[in-house]
Amino acid sequence: MPPSRGLTIGRLAQSSGVNLETVRYYERIGLMPEPDRTGGGHRLYDDDHRRRLAFIRRSRELGFSIEEIRTLLSLAKPQRRACDEVRAIASAHLGEVRAKMADLARLESLLASTVARCDGRAAAPTCPVLELLEQEDAAS
Repeated sequence: MPPSRGLTIGRLAQSSGVNLETVRYYERIGLMPEPDRTGGGHRLYDDDHRRRLAFIRRSRELGFSIEEIRTLLSLAKPQRRACDEVRAIASAHLGEVRAKMADLARLESLLASTVARCDGRAAAPTCPVLELLEQEDAAS
């Protein structure tokens, strides 16, 4: 690849909306393929790298794990497109997201009711928020 045609790691990161160190990390763990290098050893990325990095970033934004992304990347290859497998991964992840949302709704309700009981007086004999935090089973 001629040097004038490739993207530097900085431009790749910027165009994909990720940190430069994130690109290096994804290379180290094998999510991103090694790029070509210039004679001076500088990385040169192509459009396939940019598309793959964008895929990874979007997947992370949706909360997929590194291993799920690794699997989704392998299933995204033209010769391996398998919508049923992708659907199974996405459905399982959706279940996890919904469970987290239910947990957060319970947490919000508990905190809201506790804060509502707190009158905020500096010399109050009791503080509902501190009482909640002192309970060993506060999260249940």
